[in-house]
Amino acid sequence: MPRLITRVAPLPPDAVTRSAPVLRTTHPWAWWAWALCAGVTASLTLNPLVLALVAVALVTVVLARRDDGLWARSLKFYLLLGAFIIVGRVMVRLFIGGSTTGTVVFRLPEIHLPAWAAGIRLGGPVTAEELVWAATDATRLATILLCVGAANSLANPRTALKSVPAALHDISVAVVITLTVLPQLIASTHRVRRGRRLRGNAVRGLRGLAATLVPVVEDAVEGSMTLASSMEARGYGRTRGQQKVPGHTTVALLAALVSLLLGAFVVLGVPASPVTVLGLAPERWLALFLLAVGVGLGATGLRSAGRRLSVTRYRPAPWGAPENLVCTCGALAVAVGLWLTSPLGYPDQLNPPPLTLTWPALPLPAILLPLLLALPAVLTPRPQRAGGR
Repeated sequence: MPRLITRVAPLPPDAVTRSAPVLRTTHPWAWWAWALCAGVTASLTLNPLVLALVAVALVTVVLARRDDGLWARSLKFYLLLGAFIIVGRVMVRLFIGGSTTGTVVFRLPEIHLPAWAAGIRLGGPVTAEELVWAATDATRLATILLCVGAANSLANPRTALKSVPAALHDISVAVVITLTVLPQLIASTHRVRRGRRLRGNAVRGLRGLAATLVPVVEDAVEGSMTLASSMEARGYGRTRGQQKVPGHTTVALLAALVSLLLGAFVVLGVPASPVTVLGLAPERWLALFLLAVGVGLGATGLRSAGRRLSVTRYRPAPWGAPENLVCTCGALAVAVGLWLTSPLGYPDQLNPPPLTLTWPALPLPAILLPLLLALPAVLTPRPQRAGGR
C-alpha cells in the first residue's frame, strides 16, 4: 500500500527555541513605583499648567506601553472619574461658598444658617477666585487619582502577585486583589455589554444599567472565585520548612512602621519654619531622615523574615535595566519637584497664592517634570512578543 503521508524531516535541536516567542514586559512593581513618584510630584504643586503636563505624560506612557490585558482598559474610567471630581468640586464650591471678597461672577439665592454654622454659606455671591481655586485643587486630586489609574493600566496584577517579598506574601494577596477589583469590574462590563449587543439587546440608559449591573457583579465574583480556586489547587504561595521569625526582625519591622508614620506626619501635618538649612526647613530634614530610616529598617526586616520562608515560585518576573530606568525617572521627578517647591527654586510659581486671578506662570525647569515622567514610554520595551505580530 503506498504511503499517503509524506515523511517529515526532523527539526533541528534549536528550532523550538528559535520559534518560541519570548514575552518581555516591564515589571509591575516598577510601574507602581513610577506611578507613586508621579503622585508625589503632582501633590507638590498647585500650578494647573504643570498638573496638566503631568497628566499628559501619564496618558502618553499608558497609551504607549499598555498591553492587551483586561486591566489595561481602565484608563478611560479614571479619566472620566477625574473629570467628575473636578466638576463636582466646582459645583460644591458653587453652592457652598466661603469667601465673599473678590470678583463676583453671579449671585445665587442665599440660605441663612444659624450662628453655630458660622463660616459656611449656602448660595449668595459666587466669585471667580473661588471657582478657580476649587478647579485647581480638584485638578491636583484628579491627577493623583490618574497616577493610580496609570499603574492599574500598566501593571499586570498576576505578575505583581508573584513578585512580592516572601514575608509579605500573605497580605499581598489581599492587597493585589483589592487593587484589581476596579479593572476586573471594567473588564466584566465590557464582556457583558458585548454579549448583549451580539444578542441584539442594545438598550441604554437606566434600563440598560439595571440589566448590566447584576451580570457584571456575578461575573466579577465568579472570576475571583475561579482565581482563588486555581491558586489553591496549584499550591500557590505555600511555604516549605516555615521557621519562626526572630524577635529582632519583628522589632525592626515595628520600628520601620513607626518611623514611616512619624515621617509622614511631619511632612503632612507639621508646618515648615521660615528658617532653612541647605535650602530646606529643619522639619523637612527630620521628615526625610525618618522616612529614610523607616525604608532602611523595613527592607532589612523584610529580607530577614523572607529568608526563613520558602515560597513556591514559577517563572519570576525579571528585574533589569528597564525597571531601574523607570524607577530612576520617577525618583528624579520627585527630586526636581522638591527643588522647584523649595526656597531655592520657584515656590511662588509652583504654588501660587490662593484666591487670586493671575495667569499661572510656567518656569522653564518645571518642564523637566513631565519629561522625566514620560521617558518610560521610550526607555521600556514594547509589551508584545519578540518578533512582532
